[in-house]
Amino acid sequence: MRLDDHVAKLFAEYERERSSLGELQERMRALRASATSPRREVTVTVGQSGVLTDLRFPTGAYKRMPPAELRAVILRTFLEAKDSVQAKAAEILAPIVPEGIDPAKLARGDADVDMFLPEEGPRMTSEVRSMLGLTPEQPGHE
Repeated sequence: MRLDDHVAKLFAEYERERSSLGELQERMRALRASATSPRREVTVTVGQSGVLTDLRFPTGAYKRMPPAELRAVILRTFLEAKDSVQAKAAEILAPIVPEGIDPAKLARGDADVDMFLPEEGPRMTSEVRSMLGLTPEQPGHE
């Protein structure tokens, strides 16, 4: 394969990946989930990051509730909607995250950054380390 053809193929692959990531971002931004309390006192809608985007009272049932009970129902319903949107995000992320990374943890923001790094640091030749002004690795580690 000629170099020009190889470069063209790599560029086309890059463009496909970039387009795919754009679509993924759009799907993530569009995520919404709603939850309604069991007795229909409240309906809560959250966006992709779990941010409250809507709060509705589909019936007048909330009017008969003491404030502390209403607060508890709203919070429980909010958490249900948030869990739902995070589960949807995990489904979208699952096909693209590397093996060993839990997409649900990633969607919840519970992923440890160490999971993205190799267990051992990158190895560099003495020449590269010298160029970067780093001390040489210990013998046997190159």
